Amino acid sequence: MFVFVLDTNRKPLDSCGCARARKLLKSGRASVFRRYPFTIIVHDLEVKNCVTHEHRLKIDPGAKTTGLAILQDNLVIWGAELTHRGFKIKKLLSNRGAIRRNRRNRKTRYRKPRFRNRKRSESWLPPSLMSRVFNTETWVQRLIKYCPITAISQELVRFDTQLMQNSEISGVEYQQGELAGYELREYLLEKWNRKCVYCRATDTALEVEHIHPKSKGGSNRVSNLTLACNSCNQAKGNQDIKDFLSGQPDLLKRILNQVKKPLADTAAVNATQWKLKEVLEATGLSIEVGSGGYQQY
Repeated sequence: MFVFVLDTNRKPLDSCGCARARKLLKSGRASVFRRYPFTIIVHDLEVKNCVTHEHRLKIDPGAKTTGLAILQDNLVIWGAELTHRGFKIKKLLSNRGAIRRNRRNRKTRYRKPRFRNRKRSESWLPPSLMSRVFNTETWVQRLIKYCPITAISQELVRFDTQLMQNSEISGVEYQQGELAGYELREYLLEKWNRKCVYCRATDTALEVEHIHPKSKGGSNRVSNLTLACNSCNQAKGNQDIKDFLSGQPDLLKRILNQVKKPLADTAAVNATQWKLKEVLEATGLSIEVGSGGYQQY
């Protein structure tokens, strides 16, 4: 790693090595300006008296982490991984929604409905997704202050979630979805072999069961639904399936393997990539977009 350098007017200069930075600090010609990213400010240099090289910031967006790297003539001088809080924010918002719904059953004062904050803009994204965009924007603006960045490269990827689940899908099948030709219950009966998923009972009425309880944030998506007899459904209640089947690890593994793999990470990347591109264009720097890796234009 290199050390970022600022001149007397806090304008970014070319970065220097750690040894050079120690000498400047020891001699008193510079002082520590910021701990992370480690930046020093030189007391006797100005940008007009120095020649700065071009630096490029490369961004690799992700659902949980985003990679950042600064290059100077194909030499990586700084790199980091930015960890996002998107899934944690979603959980907190879900908990807040549950508390507000519970308010309706309590004897609390009447709250007049509000309408000013109900309209959403055309480019609106959920807070859990926008946090990824804002986190990346914050660090881009921060790095521009400490390094003479002249261009930005962003990796722009697009995931085909249906193709990831079914490699043979094509044509009109994209529009039909996995429930084409089936009612929901019939689909579940076929998916779970017309048996109770817990006790394997067949000659009994089967009820639609949420694998992850709806009261704890579970959805009505097909990937979260299964079939269970009345006794098993009542016994499970609103327990998490891992707690309910804690003494039957083999059965738990079989059920979880049969459930459709979640694609939350890929969906988050798909939803935020263009919004991030718009935010980066607002910096006024030259933006280059690569697909499936960085490409120079």
